[in-house]
Amino acid sequence: MIEPVKRAFGAYMEGFYKSIIPTAESLNEYASRGYATSVGWAKDRMVDDAEAMIEAYFKNDTDDAPTQPPKLPVILMAVDKNYTPTGRDYTRQITADDDLWVILPDDVKERAFDVKVMAGDIRAQLAIFSHTSDAARSIAAQFLLYIDSPLRRHFDASYEFAGQTVDGWPVQIETPDIPASDIKVEGVKNMTILAIDITLHASIPLFGAPKEGEPNDGKGIPGTDDPAGHPVVVEVVNKREDVL
Repeated sequence: MIEPVKRAFGAYMEGFYKSIIPTAESLNEYASRGYATSVGWAKDRMVDDAEAMIEAYFKNDTDDAPTQPPKLPVILMAVDKNYTPTGRDYTRQITADDDLWVILPDDVKERAFDVKVMAGDIRAQLAIFSHTSDAARSIAAQFLLYIDSPLRRHFDASYEFAGQTVDGWPVQIETPDIPASDIKVEGVKNMTILAIDITLHASIPLFGAPKEGEPNDGKGIPGTDDPAGHPVVVEVVNKREDVL
């Protein structure tokens, strides 16, 4: 459900990575290393478990070469397992009671599907690991500057349904008024860890189609990746003749 949001946020972070200006010697190598080995996802771990977070990343083969610890600095991203509906003062959800139907723009069959839209808050974290505090501080400061631009306070996620890619589902970025926090981990020496908390306000669509045995338009197969749509009225022909 949130994988499209994670993919879109990863693309957003790649844009940030490309904008980094080296302000410390170690950042020269970092800025030229490439996104794939400079920013990554920490599976199912938040910075609360920073030691396990970086150890798991160290075990990954990030260069398609014999496994070895990746170079630092590195940014690890994570999302919380919890899910919270976005407050109604921010936006509203579209429920089944709204009875909203859509025809996907690129669907040549022009099928009508029902859609609900969840508005959810996804807690995310960036953990910046570096051997030097200067490099970690610079990355954190440049990221907070990057997202301070009104044009970068949001990004769009894409979803797949009925063989179609549906673009343009907005995700708003909210950052609390808390600076990048220094994380101390027992047993981890000669490393600076800075954590940045953000909240992603995501609009998540739930597309629906007729189930097997329910009325449909015959333009697909219910229960498959190529489903039939809801039956719609295409034309009404009135042949009634009134005699006055």
